[in-house]
Amino acid sequence: MTSLICGSLAYDTIMSFEGRFAEALLADQLHKINVAFLVPAMRREFGGCAGNIAYNLHLLGGDPLIMATVGQDSTPYLERLALQGITTRCVRGIDEAWTAQAFITTDADSNQITAFHPGAMTFSHLNKVADAGPLNIAIVAPDGRDGMLQHARDCVALNVPFIFDPGQGLPMFSGAELRDFIALATYVAVNDYEAELLTERTGLSLAQIATQVDALVVTRGENGAEIYVGGELLSIPPVPVEAVIDPTGCGDAFRAGLLYGLSNGLDWPTIGRLSSLMGSIKIGHQGGQNHAPTRTEIEERFEAAFGYRF
Repeated sequence: MTSLICGSLAYDTIMSFEGRFAEALLADQLHKINVAFLVPAMRREFGGCAGNIAYNLHLLGGDPLIMATVGQDSTPYLERLALQGITTRCVRGIDEAWTAQAFITTDADSNQITAFHPGAMTFSHLNKVADAGPLNIAIVAPDGRDGMLQHARDCVALNVPFIFDPGQGLPMFSGAELRDFIALATYVAVNDYEAELLTERTGLSLAQIATQVDALVVTRGENGAEIYVGGELLSIPPVPVEAVIDPTGCGDAFRAGLLYGLSNGLDWPTIGRLSSLMGSIKIGHQGGQNHAPTRTEIEERFEAAFGYRF
């Protein structure tokens, strides 16, 4: 039941701004922004969407296979993955580049401003899905632009069902390219902001997009998620959390739930609820890969939240 995860491995430098961006950004002065945010707390984490998704899928007992490109500074990350038992056989090293790096500032309302250096991610098109071997499902997550286009086409050529997860990479593509992605994809997963941008760029409504894929998933933060499937709209409730610590990587944790549920033939209400639970577990911890519940603990938390076991 191998799940191929095409996306980035990155180092995240995460900073906390104790105020609110809205109070520092003047609506009538956005054409000449010159602001500085005091960030008393800062740390460096292992991240990137592929790394985060794989980490969460591994927690669930899935079989993640990362397809990514990393740079000359990648040794600590590769050693960490090996220690966790996550294979790196489809991770390609690019000696003349740095591993992708994200610089993320989070405010008091969990809004985020991110600066991202793609580095080795730019070479992701050098990886071929055919080299991964037998696959159950794949996800094409934020990565190098050419790599995302190629991996989607590779999946179709190999009859591998895949989730199109454009994420922060969505602005790289034209409306026509995004419509092509949708036509190729088996599933589409976006957050609420990305959903608005996707409809704006493609000229398609969410209902129209949903008719072209087996399922369209839209996450809505603290309001849960919506799944358009089989001509119906499923509302997935959020799982209450004790404390909102850090939203970084919550969407990736959610997508790990999608991959696990689809790989194991779960019904869509259960897939959505499991995904929602994974996001809620993640948000209570700093960074994208510092939560470490056991599979048993995940099952117990699911049962406590929804009244049955997945």
